[in-house]
Amino acid sequence: MSHVFYRTERNRPIRAASADGATIADASGKRYIDASGGAAVACLGHNHPRVIAAIERQLRTLDYVHSTFFTHSPAEELADWLIRLVPKRGTPDDLDRAYFCSGGSEAVEAALKMARQYFVEIGQPQRRTVVSRRQSYHGNTLGALSAGGNMARRALYEPLLFDVAHAPPCYAYRDKRADETDEAYGARVADAVEAEILARPPGTVMAFIAEPIVGATLGAVPPVPGYFKRVREICDRHGVLMILDEIMCGMGRTGSTFVFEEEGVAPDLVVVAKGLGGGFQPVGAVLATRRIYAAIQDGSGALKHGHTYEAHPVACAGALEVQKVIAEEDLLARVRRLGATLSDALVDRLGNHRHVGDIRGRGLFLGVEIVADRGSKAPFDPGLAVHDRIRRHAMESGLIIYPMGGTIDGKRGDHFIVSPPFTLDESLVGVIVDGVASAVDRAIAELPREAARAVGH
Repeated sequence: MSHVFYRTERNRPIRAASADGATIADASGKRYIDASGGAAVACLGHNHPRVIAAIERQLRTLDYVHSTFFTHSPAEELADWLIRLVPKRGTPDDLDRAYFCSGGSEAVEAALKMARQYFVEIGQPQRRTVVSRRQSYHGNTLGALSAGGNMARRALYEPLLFDVAHAPPCYAYRDKRADETDEAYGARVADAVEAEILARPPGTVMAFIAEPIVGATLGAVPPVPGYFKRVREICDRHGVLMILDEIMCGMGRTGSTFVFEEEGVAPDLVVVAKGLGGGFQPVGAVLATRRIYAAIQDGSGALKHGHTYEAHPVACAGALEVQKVIAEEDLLARVRRLGATLSDALVDRLGNHRHVGDIRGRGLFLGVEIVADRGSKAPFDPGLAVHDRIRRHAMESGLIIYPMGGTIDGKRGDHFIVSPPFTLDESLVGVIVDGVASAVDRAIAELPREAARAVGH
């Protein structure tokens, strides 16, 4: 009998015993290709010798100190490393400071508090409203859950959440009209963000938060060209801070360190996690502009926020080594090259599949949306849990992908994400694609004919 409080008893997790490279072995010895990197976390795979060695060295040197009393070399060097990677304009709006915590949800909480304190410090305490987007996800702590737009995850806790305005997502596959160009569609959904700002009393909106490429909730959905540039202009026009959540999509997963570089915008705050430390230790970070840091430090003098394990020496040392490996082995170029190979292989194999509606993403962050009818884009009945059937068949064949339901509105729609390590052996691309295609076909084949019906889209 186990005393672990599992996420669910319906799909009790398999006991993992070891991991190396792109594979995980369970207690029975069965091996799985980790084609999702957990939740797009294990960017260097598992058991990377350089990262393990760096963590061991740090444990023997300085295992833990509280951030109130001490800073330390791993945090200082990691902050310097990350800020050097940020494009600079030589203005107070450059990202210039890094705050380290234990993961993505904590990072979002910290960013929201930084935004609030910034406005209090500069004499605008009336700014307290956050604008987010439907079908987004920013974490599971109450503040991060409030900011997110994953309706299924919010539902149980709705009475505990603070009010957030939710604009439409930039989800061209489903929402772009047939007569619209990408640019016109992007302008329309960006203007919907402005409409949410204008629906509130003037000067009360604090921040807009979004994932540049929407992760688990929508399934690796990138924006159309120009969308984020227009949103940046809207935020500037109304004095609203832009917070970009790159927890899942950032730190190299798309082939550049930051996705906002690809979009040609500069956020006021950006949150990163997953690929920052590669899963070797829990770590996340908020990067803040010089302007935000100065307002707090030249004002009250202290951020009114903190955690016991923030800027943990071992976590920072592990993350720093992960970033060094990515740079020294030129893995961003490899992500772009391998991502194109994987994307092409998925399109070749599944692009005309009657139940595959869309294959999307960037780099090694790819999503596949499953539909009951390709022509109408109608989803399967959510009661069939097609995404979970695909996950189960994939795992039975020794392949791990990242599934999710509720793609469209929190209830309807199925998709899965393929996000393997940056170090994946290219010979495994075909194995992954074969496994994915087989899992899709087996999941569809087991559906009762009378139950496998489409519902309105």
